[in-house]
Amino acid sequence: MADLFDDYPLGAAFDELLDRDRAVRPRYGPVQDTLASLRSDEVSARAEALGHSYLAQGITFDVAGEERPFPLDVVPRVVEPGEWDRITRGVQQRVRTLEAFLADVYGPQEAVRDGVVPRRLVLSSREFQREAHGIEPPNGVRCHVAGVDLVRDEAGEFRVLEDNVRVPSGVSYVLANRQAMVRTFPELFSQLRVRSVVDYPRRLRAALVAAAPDQAPDPTVVVLTPGVYNSAYYEHALLARLMGVELVEGRDLYCASGRVYMRTTAGPQRVDVVYRRVDDVFLDPVRFRADSVLGVPGLVDCARRGTVTLANAIGNGVADDKLVYSYLPDLTRYYLGEEPVLANVDTWRLEEPGALAEVLDRLDELVVKPVDGSGGKGIVVGPDASRAELATLRGRLIADPRGWVAQPLIQLSTAPTYVDGAFRPRHVDLRPFAVNDGEDVWVLPGGLTRVALAEGQLVVNSSQGGGSKDTWVLEPRRGPLTGELAVGRDDPEAQEVPDGGADPADAGVPIDAHPADVAGVREQQQQQQQQRARESRHLVEEVGSC
Repeated sequence: MADLFDDYPLGAAFDELLDRDRAVRPRYGPVQDTLASLRSDEVSARAEALGHSYLAQGITFDVAGEERPFPLDVVPRVVEPGEWDRITRGVQQRVRTLEAFLADVYGPQEAVRDGVVPRRLVLSSREFQREAHGIEPPNGVRCHVAGVDLVRDEAGEFRVLEDNVRVPSGVSYVLANRQAMVRTFPELFSQLRVRSVVDYPRRLRAALVAAAPDQAPDPTVVVLTPGVYNSAYYEHALLARLMGVELVEGRDLYCASGRVYMRTTAGPQRVDVVYRRVDDVFLDPVRFRADSVLGVPGLVDCARRGTVTLANAIGNGVADDKLVYSYLPDLTRYYLGEEPVLANVDTWRLEEPGALAEVLDRLDELVVKPVDGSGGKGIVVGPDASRAELATLRGRLIADPRGWVAQPLIQLSTAPTYVDGAFRPRHVDLRPFAVNDGEDVWVLPGGLTRVALAEGQLVVNSSQGGGSKDTWVLEPRRGPLTGELAVGRDDPEAQEVPDGGADPADAGVPIDAHPADVAGVREQQQQQQQQRARESRHLVEEVGSC
C-alpha cells in the first residue's frame, strides 16, 4: 500500500497531509498508517462500500439536471484542536456581524448613514427584500443557521471565501459522512479522539424553539420543503426526522386570522416556527412571485404580525451578496469593535475608480464571480478560460460592474483523495455550520469539506461535480473527555482515556438508528470505556510495582 503514497505529488498549494519536507503532519499520522497497512484492493473495497451506502440511502446531488450519488472520499480531513478553536471564534464573530448588519439594513440603516457601506450597494442588491423592512424576529435572530465557506491559502492560513445565511445547505452530508465513515473505518475511530457531530439536530431544534413567538407555550416547528424534486430534499427530510418535527410543503400550510396553520388529520394545528428551505421569491405568492405554488399566501404578513417565525429570516440574501462580503471586515469593526479573526480573500469592487480597468487588464490572472451566484455557477477562473470566454466576460463586466467581483487566484489547499486506485492531491474547502439560538452561536465541530475531484480543478461545489470528505476535529489526546464525547457517561471510571482513542460510537451514533439501538450503543460504549479504564489502572499499578 505504501506505493500509493510514494508518488504523491506536492504542488504550490498547502497540503493537508504532507509538509514541504514530505513529512506526514502529526494529525494525519494514524490515518496514513492505517491506510498504508491496507492492500490496494482493500482500500478499493472500502471506497466502493462508501459509494454503495450513499446510493442505498438515496443521498444524491444535482449535476446539470442529473441526480447522482454524492461521492464521499475514503480519506478524512483532520483538523487539530487549536486550528478548530480559531475557526470557531472566527465563525462566531462572522455570524454576530451578519446578524448586526441584517438588523441594521432592515431597520435604522446606521451603517449606511455613517458611510460604512454605500446606500446604493444595499438597494441594488438583488437579494435585498423591501418586504423584510421592519419585521422584528421574536428573539432578534435572523441567521438561525449559517454556513461560512473557508479556504486555506498557500501560507496555510484559513480565509473566508463567502457567507451563506439565506438557505444554507449541506449539513446532512456532514451527518451522513460520519455515519458512513464510522462503519467503514472503525479502527481509525479507536485511535483518534474525533469530536461528535451527532448533537446538531438537537441544537437546531432548540434554536428554532427559542425563536418562537413569546405567546407560544409549546411551539410547533415545521420544516418547509419545495418537495421531492428539490436537490436538497434528502436533507430536508433527514433534519425533520432527526428533530422530530413535521416535514411540510406549501400546500400543507395556510394562513387565517393572522396566524399560520398546518392541515392535519386531527384538524388545523397552529404553527409557530417555519424552518423554511424555500427561497424568498417563492415563499409567499402575495408578496413575491404570484405564480409560486411552493409557498404559503399570507406567510410574510404573519411574520410581520409576530405570530410566526421564519428561519432563516427573509431578506438574508443581501448578506450573501459577494460585494457586501467585501465590506465584512469594516462591518466587524463597526458593529463589534473587533478585528476580524478570519480574513477575507482580497476582492476588487468593480465600481470603484480604477478597479474595473485593472481587472480588465488582468482578466486572465484573476477569478471573477457574479455577486449573487451560488453553487459555483458563473465563476470564471481566468487562467483556465479560453480567449472567447474572456472576451465574453469582458463585455459583461463593462455592462454590469455592480454584478461582479474579482479576486486573486488562490491555490486552495490540497488533501489526499482516492482517485483511480491511488492517492492524489485534490483541492478542498471547508464549510462550518453555525446555529444561533439568540444566546450563543454554536459551531458544529466538523463541517462539510468539499473536494474537487478533477485534477487542478478549483471549484469544489457538488453541483459542479465535486465530492466531500468527513471532517474530523480532534480532541486533545490526553485528559478527561469533554463536550460531546462525554455525553451519556455518568460513571467516574469512564471519564478518562489515558492514551487511547474513542469508541467509534463517540464520533456519531448512526443517524438512521432506532432510539432503542442508540441506547444499546451508548450502554455498550459505557461498558467498554469502563473496562478500558480498569485495564489502564491495572497497567499503571503493575508498572509502578516494577
